[in-house]
Amino acid sequence: MNLIIDAGNHSIKLAVFEGGGIVFHQNVKTEHVARQVKEVCDHYPGIERSIVSSVGNLDRKVIAVLAVFCEVHELSHLSKLPFKNSYATPQTLGLDRIALAASAFYNNPKGNSLVIDAGTCITFDMVNDYGEYLGGAISPGLQMRYRALHEHTAKLPLLEPTAFIDFIGNSTATGIHSGVVNGICLEIDGVIDQYRSRFSDLTVILTGGDAQFLSKRLKNTIFADSKFLLEGLNYLLEYNRH
Repeated sequence: MNLIIDAGNHSIKLAVFEGGGIVFHQNVKTEHVARQVKEVCDHYPGIERSIVSSVGNLDRKVIAVLAVFCEVHELSHLSKLPFKNSYATPQTLGLDRIALAASAFYNNPKGNSLVIDAGTCITFDMVNDYGEYLGGAISPGLQMRYRALHEHTAKLPLLEPTAFIDFIGNSTATGIHSGVVNGICLEIDGVIDQYRSRFSDLTVILTGGDAQFLSKRLKNTIFADSKFLLEGLNYLLEYNRH
């Protein structure tokens, strides 16, 4: 069994894999993660290895707790990768993007894959049919756009994402929803179209916390997979055993 820890900007995900499949998955608050890790390891005594990916500031106590129960691999730019990394500055490439690229490579090893992660930021990551990671783009996420409108103006309210009836907003609230949601969907569709104009038979995967909300509003055909990053981390853990 493998224990996966994905520490993002605002949440921490734990997952237990057995035989390549997820048998346990949970979102954990930062202040409870060390305790929850211990509980998971107690409940699944078959856990032999773990991988930690942190794009934030994960408490080192979590690593210490993990090390009591199993081998720990801390993902970094020095980890072995199954794909060729052609990023110009590999030491600055986000660990979440490395995991997404690994998942894309394993799921479509001889094809072109574009992974879109709709979380705090929206990231676009491209792995081509030669097994080469090319890079992509980073854009503000859904919640970040709503907050930016509120925090950088004097009177615009802070709203929660919601569906809008028409792209022509007839109030401040509907104007904000149209601007953010319609704008982000047009952006994603436009980027997909750019990639499809260059790469044939492109597989597009949408993942991240806002994936389900956005997937219903995109014109392009995509695969929505909320566990895509966790699967990539599990692949990397297995790959770094050798």
